[in-house]
Amino acid sequence: MTLTAPHSIDRPARGSASDTLTLGFVPLTDAAPLLVADALGLFARHGLKVVLSRMQAWSAMRDRIGFGALDGGQMLSPMPIAAAMGLGGLTTRLAVVATLARQGNTLTLSDALMAEIEAAAPALATTRPLQAAALRAALAARQHEGRDRPVIAVVYAWSSHTYLLRHWLAEGGIDPEQDVTLVVVPPPLVAEELAAGRIDGFCAGEPWGSRAVDLRCGRIALTTADIWPHHPEKVLAISAARLAEEPAQIEALAAAVIEAGIWLTDPAHRADATRIIQSRALPEVPAEIIALALSGQLVMTPDEAPRPAAALQFHPDATYPHPEHGAWWAGQMRRWGHLPEPPAEIPTLWRPDVWQRAALRAGMSPIPPILPALPGDRS
Repeated sequence: MTLTAPHSIDRPARGSASDTLTLGFVPLTDAAPLLVADALGLFARHGLKVVLSRMQAWSAMRDRIGFGALDGGQMLSPMPIAAAMGLGGLTTRLAVVATLARQGNTLTLSDALMAEIEAAAPALATTRPLQAAALRAALAARQHEGRDRPVIAVVYAWSSHTYLLRHWLAEGGIDPEQDVTLVVVPPPLVAEELAAGRIDGFCAGEPWGSRAVDLRCGRIALTTADIWPHHPEKVLAISAARLAEEPAQIEALAAAVIEAGIWLTDPAHRADATRIIQSRALPEVPAEIIALALSGQLVMTPDEAPRPAAALQFHPDATYPHPEHGAWWAGQMRRWGHLPEPPAEIPTLWRPDVWQRAALRAGMSPIPPILPALPGDRS
């Protein structure tokens, strides 16, 4: 198999790094820009030596970066804020130099909970995306019967999944603190936990929702793009100290990631992208499931044909790190009592200036793209 890179990167490297960059990733489809940049030699074309290290949990990523074992890597969008504020026990200053991907998560519920929703709200249960009002009816029935509230997993306490799920629940009149039990389960384990009956649902990145459907233990109720279209999902976050020491090196890193996103956006590369992701991150997941997430389709329930769904977005505009995104996540963290009043410097963790210089390295215009609409914030 021959993998080809986009025309824009077919040129000599622009410099060399004196040290190796060690970056972490979690086995998810949206780790693709890092995996592809490594597989296609994009890092090397920019004079970089990069080692990718697979992490099983976001807490491991946090700790390894905090103690200096990693220089940075794939991160959930709110994680740099949590790190700067010392949530989880370590205070680490990071710089968000690019967005790795937009969208790509699902809310997946157990067959049993979906059956409860169908019984409590038959007129709403078959609509997709599922409305929170349908879940609220099932919760009311549980409460009337004296049953425990459902357990729904998120992948990290301070994650995009946490805040998008809480936002959706609250918009539907469900109190995330009182009406459901939220727990943390690492992404590679959520489908297994659902199959074992230890959780009633989860919000996680692909391919884990599709994996639960494939294992016939759950159904995809909605995607997080149904809550916030084009939302930022994973970011490329680097130690702020490393950026200060080696700014050209980090700009080259961001350029390689931008170019990987360009390559991933071309449908002609989908089969090769699937093979890279499966071989390097998700060997236990069937290739067709990974390919579906890349193509903008999902199988929502077992034995159903794939449906169009909000695709992962890797295109250049999607990689721009908007400081407004950081402000929105910080606002949600404040809303749910996870932060005191967010410090004014939180948006400065996002570094569009680094992205703009990286875009020039990648042969692109550095003009900032239009900011996608932010979701409302009604409590």
